[in-house]
Amino acid sequence: MHVVIVGCGRVGSGLAGILDQRGHSVAVVDKDPTAFRRLDPGFGGRTVVGVGFDRDRLEAAGVREAAAVAAVTSGDNSNIVTARVARETFGVERVVARIYDPRRAAIYERLGIPTIATVQWTIDRVLRKLIPDAVGDDWVDPSARVAVVERPVPARRAGTALAELELPGVARVVAVSRMGTARVAEPGLVVQDGDVLYLAVDLARVGEVDRHLGVA
Repeated sequence: MHVVIVGCGRVGSGLAGILDQRGHSVAVVDKDPTAFRRLDPGFGGRTVVGVGFDRDRLEAAGVREAAAVAAVTSGDNSNIVTARVARETFGVERVVARIYDPRRAAIYERLGIPTIATVQWTIDRVLRKLIPDAVGDDWVDPSARVAVVERPVPARRAGTALAELELPGVARVVAVSRMGTARVAEPGLVVQDGDVLYLAVDLARVGEVDRHLGVA
């Protein structure tokens, strides 16, 4: 498939290299022509100099044939405008915008524009490395009603069947990670000390779920 990447920083150039190596057609847009030096020497895609939300530059990058567009410059406004132009003007269904402000990211998600909130994503991952028992949301749907959360199994819950850890209509275990290997949840699975649960939960009732699990 053809992919247009706007922004040739570390993220954009890395993404372009991976897609190119996997055999996809790739075009990279950046207003700074020297930015293309970050691309792998063997990069086989095209490069376009210009502002990413400029329609002419996007057309030069092949946006009309694109199956996906990624806006990953260093500017939130540029990224979201580029994503909206790709979606609303050119009808590209798969778009994603890199956003540094997590508050903005939540707003645009509700408008149907997928975002990657870089700062919040980094904070969450660093916290999990520093504090192994730290908990957080891995995914929240655009309406902010349902989340997928990661929770460690408390030692006192070892030997409990998954069904006993769920709350009908509130929380359901969708996957279990054991000794670093994840598997889709099975009805008869019994959890062990050290397991990590991934639960789909009603976002308004996360506290209730934590109390039920015994992690609150």
